[in-house]
Amino acid sequence: MSDRFVGKYYNSIDQKNRIIVPSKHRELLKGKCFVAKGLDKCLNIYTVERWEAQMEKLDSLPQSDKRIRAFIRSLSGNAVECNIDSQGRIVITDELMEYAGITKELVTIGSNKVIEVWDRNLFTEVNENAYSEEEIAEALTGLY
Repeated sequence: MSDRFVGKYYNSIDQKNRIIVPSKHRELLKGKCFVAKGLDKCLNIYTVERWEAQMEKLDSLPQSDKRIRAFIRSLSGNAVECNIDSQGRIVITDELMEYAGITKELVTIGSNKVIEVWDRNLFTEVNENAYSEEEIAEALTGLY
């Protein structure tokens, strides 16, 4: 089994701010995860191991830089550790829901090392205004 998250899933959030983690993704999360702000007004779900690795990388950055401290503060200060319940759900805090503009309908995207959780309308809007295939190919020059 791969240790990468892939696929796109549509679901919704319930009245108790719970979302269902797709079953294929649950296998990699092993019952626990971290949820934090993503960079594109989405939420990122991390495995515990990936979260710890991310925090280690951030620890290695120069703490004398105010921008780095602000980023670390924003990321870790708003992150939550979640246990996945018996029905495959996690609870999203009001603060994280507000940040991502989540109202009801969601898109959950496997994005390599993290799972992205998007408000469905925002996801559609962002993708309609996304970069062209040529712009993406230019950014990836040398990788393929």
